[in-house]
Amino acid sequence: MRIGVLEDDLAQQELYRLWLGTAQHSCTCFGTAKSFIESLDNEPFDLLIIDWMIPDSSGELALKWIRENRGWHIPVIFITSRDSELDIVTALRAGADDYLVKPAKCFELLARIESLARRMTPPSVVQIGVYEINQDLRQIRLHGKEIELTRKEFELACYLFQNHGKLLPRVRLLEKLWGLNADVDTRTVDTHVSRIRRKLSINPDNGWQIIPVYGYGYRIEKVAANAVA
Repeated sequence: MRIGVLEDDLAQQELYRLWLGTAQHSCTCFGTAKSFIESLDNEPFDLLIIDWMIPDSSGELALKWIRENRGWHIPVIFITSRDSELDIVTALRAGADDYLVKPAKCFELLARIESLARRMTPPSVVQIGVYEINQDLRQIRLHGKEIELTRKEFELACYLFQNHGKLLPRVRLLEKLWGLNADVDTRTVDTHVSRIRRKLSINPDNGWQIIPVYGYGYRIEKVAANAVA
């Protein structure tokens, strides 16, 4: 898993890197809420760990920002020395998925992460409006009819729908789907986006639209019913 950590204590950051690395997780640490929040535009983290006391803000405010601007799909673990019942309730109500009191213990933290990961496992078949996505069969159906897609077209469509509402840079799409060392350029992304838009009829009539941002990337978003009428 790719884990982002908001923790200003450098010694604690090193511990997290060591612990998470032993479980084959990647870990990126941030010492300020500002740098942490800015990273969320570029880093597709699978899970976040947040300390409460941060020099330029608080973990609570950072968590509220995440839930308001990045949604609820990213699991968040609060780790802090604050251990009163009120503090725990406050963090959970703000959107934390779990809460650990310092000093955190390595195996307990890893077990909590594994527990959240099990809950994160997506179902094999997901219905997104008029689209049915079957991960096991690598199929997408539109109004019940299977649409023929190449492997990369399927992966791109899934990634766009999974991140709907987010502006995705071409470079990130290229790295995510073709790999860092792929001998292709960003025009490949444009070509594949054009193909899935056409093949899947991604348009307001079907409740979605793909919005290109010149020189940057793409965003897929829902279209309000009154906007189609």
